[in-house]
Amino acid sequence: MQLPSALLENAVNELARLPGIGKKTALRLVLHLLRQDESQAQALAQAIVKAKTETQFCNQCFNISDGAECSICANKQRNQQLLCVVENIRDVIAIESTQQFNGLYHVLGGLISPLDGIGPDQLHIETLVQRVEKGEVQELIFAVSPTIQGDTTIYFIQKQLQHTTCKITTIARGIAFGGELEYADEFTLARSLTNRLPVNQYIQ
Repeated sequence: MQLPSALLENAVNELARLPGIGKKTALRLVLHLLRQDESQAQALAQAIVKAKTETQFCNQCFNISDGAECSICANKQRNQQLLCVVENIRDVIAIESTQQFNGLYHVLGGLISPLDGIGPDQLHIETLVQRVEKGEVQELIFAVSPTIQGDTTIYFIQKQLQHTTCKITTIARGIAFGGELEYADEFTLARSLTNRLPVNQYIQ
């Protein structure tokens, strides 16, 4: 793509680094910004910088947060006895959009995948076990992508919690095996949450 300005080309190249944005889309976005007031471009740049430098992770569930505790964990109206385990923050957003879940979350930060060099110690599994061992959690719902890595992670954590009385379930197979949770439509995701199953019926 031949561009008339080195500054324009640099801006396009930087935007094109973002996932899902190609050179044509990046060019369209940059040209749009050039047509706007300078204050709008500055506001966008400042918002991105502040999001990068000032957001942090909740010290309880590891969701993204503006402070030490995220807004979900701080909400005492939510069911404190119901804990949903997800792979990443995008999954929290996906489930919240269904408006079918009123409990708390625990973000693992990934899934166990030996081939990729990801073991249990690299995930937030120990803190999850500690949360359950406190005795406040009555039901643990696994809402991870139905893949080999997801099944391995569920199996490992289930073994760590065998000594507890916590009920362990997983979302129903409305989510196709091999699919990614964040790409599921809201109806399918909501139905999977509603029709969750005991984990011992899910992994044999």
